[in-house]
Amino acid sequence: MLQRIILSLLLATWFYVDCNPGPIDDIAVDRYFIPKRCVREVKSGDFVRYHYNGTFTDGKRFDSSYDKGAAFFGQVGHKWQFAGVDKGILGMCVNERRRITVPPHLAYSSQAAGGTVPPDTTLVFDLVLLDVFNRADQVQTKVISTPKDCKRSVMRTDFVRFHFNGTLLDGTVFDSSYKRSQTQDSVVGEGLLIKGLDEGLLGMCVGEIRHFIIPPFLAFGEKGYGTDIPPHASIVYHILLEDLHNPKDDIIVEVKETPEPCARKSVAGDYIRYHYNASFLNGITFDSSYQHNQTYNTYIGLGYMIAGIDKGLQGVCTGERRRIILPPHLAYGQQGAGKDIPGSAVLVFDIHVIDFHSVKDPVQVEILHKSEVCNETSEVNDFIQYHYNCSLLDGTLLFTSRDYEAPQDVLLGGGKIIDGLDEGLRNMCVGERRRVIVPPHLGHGEKGAGIVPGSAVLRFELELVSLQKGVPEGYLFVWLEDSPVQLFEALDINQDQQVPLEEFSQFIKQQVLEGKGRLKPAQDPDSVIIDMFKNQDRNADGLITLDELKLKADEDAEKARHEEL
Repeated sequence: MLQRIILSLLLATWFYVDCNPGPIDDIAVDRYFIPKRCVREVKSGDFVRYHYNGTFTDGKRFDSSYDKGAAFFGQVGHKWQFAGVDKGILGMCVNERRRITVPPHLAYSSQAAGGTVPPDTTLVFDLVLLDVFNRADQVQTKVISTPKDCKRSVMRTDFVRFHFNGTLLDGTVFDSSYKRSQTQDSVVGEGLLIKGLDEGLLGMCVGEIRHFIIPPFLAFGEKGYGTDIPPHASIVYHILLEDLHNPKDDIIVEVKETPEPCARKSVAGDYIRYHYNASFLNGITFDSSYQHNQTYNTYIGLGYMIAGIDKGLQGVCTGERRRIILPPHLAYGQQGAGKDIPGSAVLVFDIHVIDFHSVKDPVQVEILHKSEVCNETSEVNDFIQYHYNCSLLDGTLLFTSRDYEAPQDVLLGGGKIIDGLDEGLRNMCVGERRRVIVPPHLGHGEKGAGIVPGSAVLRFELELVSLQKGVPEGYLFVWLEDSPVQLFEALDINQDQQVPLEEFSQFIKQQVLEGKGRLKPAQDPDSVIIDMFKNQDRNADGLITLDELKLKADEDAEKARHEEL
């Protein structure tokens, strides 16, 4: 009602005031509530929005914006309202409450208004200022906090995720992303946001907090938005930038630590084990292999991981630490993953490479020390004693022979130790030290064993302590020199044309003692000799005769001839 009356009678009022020679009373202003914080005071030329109750001096109400359900909007000093109100509102702050008493000549003068306001009536307007702005205003930006390390800030066409609290200028909350537990996500500078936000977000860093005051013509304008944002409303945003990327971004790799030397770098097809901490750009962790107490194991470059990690793990060294920053289109995209990773999130992976290998990798041998004199080296079927330290490639010690009173012993090729270690112990001299790297397919495989993780590459520090030369597979004894031409006669010590176990054992032990022959190592010599005797005592009568005696080599040759036939 007030606006309609003003528009129709304002000019008449001003002419009446100019022509009335009577005494002039000024307005009376009662500032009965002044907010503690006043960012801005109303000046002539400003646009204002306020609620009011209009009463006579006796308190009887004749008009109210509350009854209309909409605040008054107008420009100060441009005859959009009574001259008295125009004057009384100057210097007013948002949320301030004033009671302005307006004499007749600064209100409706001697004219009545719609049968509601008699002529020459003093009016009282009780106002609360909701909003004030000027066409010359720009977005007002206040930086609340900025992270120390800001490597990138928002530019046009960037995609951002931010949290916000949105209020009107009087503090009325109209929206909050926190209440929805979901960030606001949008491209900047493409018209998807109100102009003031498009402008205000530029230059922000992830983790930065800004406070914006946006005038209506850079916000929701004359129409407002829904039921919560009225027309001509200034908007206040308190914004925390959570995330930032550009659809054209590639992964960013920051190498934190590279071990020296780096024997080789990972390539597509390698199987890798690594630890990771996974977080968002704001530093909040959403996953960690350390919390699971196990590495993440997979193939590189074969599509088993999100594309950014698949790419970022190529070219790493064992033991390397690197940070990989993944834009969402190379991570979990617009959909996110589960409840922990929101859509369009940039992810940060801090990686520690434990080891990697190819299924084609051989055992790697590095000789650390070799004896000056080396007459013989270890080979399959030899019995050896050795010291060892077994660790993961990150240095974690798993086993050591030093925990035991004696060195470890083994018959090479006997299948008692993992294949890679068996291979690494061959061709060693007594006193030699070497470092051996064993890939898992020659170690404990995908399942691991005990405290050895699955698919772990193992490092062995080895020292050969002793060596007993062995005999070929299937043999119990070998001649180191030519055997006696008349072997039976040599065995038949008492020349009675038969050889009992006692004579046989005495003869074999004498050959070993004189260095003419060698028994199979790592077994009781008497047991080996008994087995040899049984092999020759073909009728099992406890005696070997000339017809029964045959050398193992001769037997093998005879078998080969039969197979050829």
